[in-house]
Amino acid sequence: MRKLRADLPEDQRSRGALLMRARLFTWLNVARDQAVQAGNPAPTTVAAFWPMADEPDLRPLLTQWSEAGMTVALPVVRERNAPLAFLPWTPEAELRAGPYGIQEPVAGPELLPDVVLVPTLGYTEQGDRLGYGGGYYDRTLAALRERGYAFTAIGIAWSCGELEPGYVPAAHDVRLDAVLTQDGWVPHAPLEEGKTGGSVLHSYRMN
Repeated sequence: MRKLRADLPEDQRSRGALLMRARLFTWLNVARDQAVQAGNPAPTTVAAFWPMADEPDLRPLLTQWSEAGMTVALPVVRERNAPLAFLPWTPEAELRAGPYGIQEPVAGPELLPDVVLVPTLGYTEQGDRLGYGGGYYDRTLAALRERGYAFTAIGIAWSCGELEPGYVPAAHDVRLDAVLTQDGWVPHAPLEEGKTGGSVLHSYRMN
């Protein structure tokens, strides 16, 4: 899967990332409107990620969200084999390389995200995720859900990462609410309306 991802032509990679950013931008606007109409708090904090090599690059969208008044956060590895912390990010924020060489915010309070964008290597049509083996996001999502916090988890993946139908996730793997690829949402885009700490009650198609 890493090789398939690395072999994507640059023009497809650039166009695909642009499509993902556009879909995420539209989805969040719709989700915020739906939440307000339902009398629920609109999502205001998005936990994103700084892309490693070959991952979809969402950074232009993060800048757009930040400039529009959304709170954007990035993951920080506080200690190995523990849940991630999310610290605020802006285009001016000071970053440094974390334990795995990924850029992390240096300072700021820990935030609880309303939306978590999860880097995803492989995925199933049901939203099961294959990551990189460290288990950081599984621990993080599980910890958020165990405390009863309401959020939406969205995997960000290239469509070449779709797993075979017979793939069986590990017992500790946490299922995502949806996965977004350059080809659209899998199985469909989640709505914020009625969010229940990772279990989405309503959904709509926006492919």
